[in-house]
Amino acid sequence: MYGANVGQLGWLGTPATVNQAICGLVVDDSKSDWRYLFYALLHQRGSLITKAQGAAQQNLNQDAIKSFELPFPNLPTQRRIAGILSAYDDLIENNLRRIKILEDMAQSLYREWFVHFRFPGHESVSPVDSPLGPIPDGWEVKKMPEAVEVRPKVPVPKDDEIPFVPMGSLSENSMLIGETETRTKASGARFQNGDTLFARITPCLENGKTGFVQFLPDDETACCGSTEFIVLRSRTVCPEYVYLMARSDPFRDNAIKSMSGATGRQRVQEECFEQFFLAQPPADLLERFQSITRPQFQLIHSLNRRNQSLRQTRDLLLPKLLSVSDAPTANHLLA
Repeated sequence: MYGANVGQLGWLGTPATVNQAICGLVVDDSKSDWRYLFYALLHQRGSLITKAQGAAQQNLNQDAIKSFELPFPNLPTQRRIAGILSAYDDLIENNLRRIKILEDMAQSLYREWFVHFRFPGHESVSPVDSPLGPIPDGWEVKKMPEAVEVRPKVPVPKDDEIPFVPMGSLSENSMLIGETETRTKASGARFQNGDTLFARITPCLENGKTGFVQFLPDDETACCGSTEFIVLRSRTVCPEYVYLMARSDPFRDNAIKSMSGATGRQRVQEECFEQFFLAQPPADLLERFQSITRPQFQLIHSLNRRNQSLRQTRDLLLPKLLSVSDAPTANHLLA
């Protein structure tokens, strides 16, 4: 009900309580289908948000929500409409589960091969002492900037419109990058396909905002984003390794410990990357790793594009299905 999140919607899959910033809506099952209520609110969300009040911060109160009217056809019609729309959301949710499994698999492989050194054939490779402790013989300890370029230089066209990624488009728990904007002038961080976007400001970093760029039409196209991104690009490893490393706890902990600045606006000090060391794997092992993880990353991108298409189709159907009834508006909400 408050601030930048005013009007956001979700449905509960388990009994829960909510805090004062959220209004819980309890449906009368004898009159309404709870899924229909969700989609009706989703369709009318813009109108509901206009009822928010406040200067410094927009707020919805319970009285405004209780008095908000929605069209309610008879219960069988509600259920049919909800069934059609929820089928799209079920497909989206199934794809999201697949995305999570794929990303978890890639993370597990990264840890097994490059953190625990249990890569294929590791039994025949003797460990040797290093500043990181025992590492496989033939591997080299490097400072992170020797293996990963920080803020690579990316030329951008001066006269063309350019895609822009705001901080809000980064996910806290996956590589996915959400909706982009269009800018007429390049500004902020610059990057291309294969780069990793690493949030440098609190609380975005602590919350896990990290993205992998693979949505651009080709590898030559440049993109811009928030000034609060640190762009990471492979030098001697591979793009998939860089992203998975950036998601790892040791890498994130090193960055978080370096943060300084005013409370609530602390930022990573990039000198901290000089203090993060990694064991450089041999080229043939990196190629084998990439041959496994690159198709996983590409499938994640494909599933995400499929979800975008499903959402667009659902949103096109939403107003058409909700307009099928001539029933008068009614209010069946309990706030």
